[in-house]
Amino acid sequence: QVQLVESGGGLVQAGGSLRLSCVASASITGINAMGWYRQAPGKQRELVALMFTFGGTTYADSVKGRFTISRDNARNTVDLQMNALKPEDTAVYYCMARTSHAYWGQGTQVTVSS
Repeated sequence: QVQLVESGGGLVQAGGSLRLSCVASASITGINAMGWYRQAPGKQRELVALMFTFGGTTYADSVKGRFTISRDNARNTVDLQMNALKPEDTAVYYCMARTSHAYWGQGTQVTVSS
């Protein structure tokens, strides 16, 4: 049963932009936060951006000022607008929805060429 579906990854040159989108199944109820994580080869998965249902966002220091997270609580969607991309942003990006349990998407590849 598919719970989270991501879209929008791809290949872009440094300085370019991409927008990631994620929709969570209606079967996931009581979401208190949705956001994006990423994992580069040989590295641990790390938080990119998180938005809480009742207000507040948090960003990794490395993406502040370049990435913007947005949510539609009614539609269970979360987007990530990524601007001024750098080669070090290259990773698989995962959508996450949190209730008392963390649900994960299958991941979408973002590759930034120099």
